[in-house]
Amino acid sequence: MSGLRMAAVAANFDRDLDGDFARIERITAEARADGVRLLAFPEAALGGYLLSLDGTADSPPALAQDGPEIARLAALAGEMVVTAGYCEAADGVLYNSVVCVNGDGVLGNHRKVHQPLNEDANYGAGGGFAAFDTPVGRLGMMICYDKAFPESARALALDGAEVVVCVSAWPGSATNPDPDLSKDRWKRRFDLFDRARALENQVVWLSANQSGTFGALRFVAGAKVVDPGGEVLADTGVAEGLAVAEVDVAAALESARRTMGHLRDRRPEAYPALGGHLVGA
Repeated sequence: MSGLRMAAVAANFDRDLDGDFARIERITAEARADGVRLLAFPEAALGGYLLSLDGTADSPPALAQDGPEIARLAALAGEMVVTAGYCEAADGVLYNSVVCVNGDGVLGNHRKVHQPLNEDANYGAGGGFAAFDTPVGRLGMMICYDKAFPESARALALDGAEVVVCVSAWPGSATNPDPDLSKDRWKRRFDLFDRARALENQVVWLSANQSGTFGALRFVAGAKVVDPGGEVLADTGVAEGLAVAEVDVAAALESARRTMGHLRDRRPEAYPALGGHLVGA
């Protein structure tokens, strides 16, 4: 099949920024050799997860969107389009952000809107969701808990996103955890959100996630590519690795939406509580 070759990463990233970049360089080279053109790294790939829930870790490095670290990421991306999560410093505020780059520089940036686990005590919230054009098509981005809210993905789909990239540091359950991470209830939720958001918006879904541990957190990995019908095309399971799939994005969207178009068949006037009479009307 001819199309866009894309990959989502499941890997562990920590406070050692040089080590993180070494890992990114290795994975990017591996993906490039496999013909990947769109590559998604997890939330907080530059500097490790943004919160220390048990007080055992210091804060992540605060990076500027126009700073040397993002420029370094862009240089590593080269002709590829690469997304990665980082702690963004802007106007005296810290944000949990994801940036999209290629060799030309920054193509897009998203600040996490929905904040679980007291993230709002240390980080500002993003103000919305917007798709943007790239050399591999029109993309939308979100971070972790954002995908638990259907409005997030719907806003991106209505803005023309063909591929939605969701980067996460999604852990297993903190209460009654299953020794087998593949059976963990939070892992099931992670996978369910990925498939549901792809299906209900009929978009290609690229989901990257941290693996390994951070403090008391045990990340579920589960990097995957999901087609517009909600079918998983590639999945790392609970292990570190690359989920790689090749998708003719335009053909996949056209096929999924031909008979039952979930965006086309909306009735915005029927959802006034959602502001449906204003959004996409």
